[in-house]
Amino acid sequence: MARNLLKRFFPSPAAIKSNPALHFLGDLLHDPNLFHLNRHSVSVAFFWGLFIALLPIPGQMPVAAVAALIFRCNLPISVALVWITNPLTMPFFFFITYQVGRVILQSEPLLVQPELTWDWLANEFGHLWKPLLAGSVLTGLVFGTLGYFGMQLYWRWHVRHNWEKRKQKRVHKASEEK
Repeated sequence: MARNLLKRFFPSPAAIKSNPALHFLGDLLHDPNLFHLNRHSVSVAFFWGLFIALLPIPGQMPVAAVAALIFRCNLPISVALVWITNPLTMPFFFFITYQVGRVILQSEPLLVQPELTWDWLANEFGHLWKPLLAGSVLTGLVFGTLGYFGMQLYWRWHVRHNWEKRKQKRVHKASEEK
């Protein structure tokens, strides 16, 4: 099951709780929903992880961790999902979110050649931030919602599929015994 696969890759709750860098959180890390793999906890973690992944903010992992603490969803999944926008994929995602925001705000496209310098960023960011933020929030909400409902549907399908497999096993076992 996907649960066993996830448990293999994520750190154990004891390892996270014993991390000295996280002692300032006190008893907040002792909420069992932060580490449970159930339909609700995982679905909400998918929403917040995907939503925060598409926001153009620094420190997405701590923001996703705070969202997991506030909304009592699976902490490792929420934090891991922000890595969808890693340094390799971030330009692609933010270009798309900028274009979405530009369409929403009905602003003219900027014919600017992007450069990886602080000077370019300081001069051009004033023109880019509104469409980028609007597009990021909208696409974050859309993909977060799709992730939430997609995980709900997958979870229900998986449970139903396992029930059917067990039912077929019981029928097969009963027919062999006769």
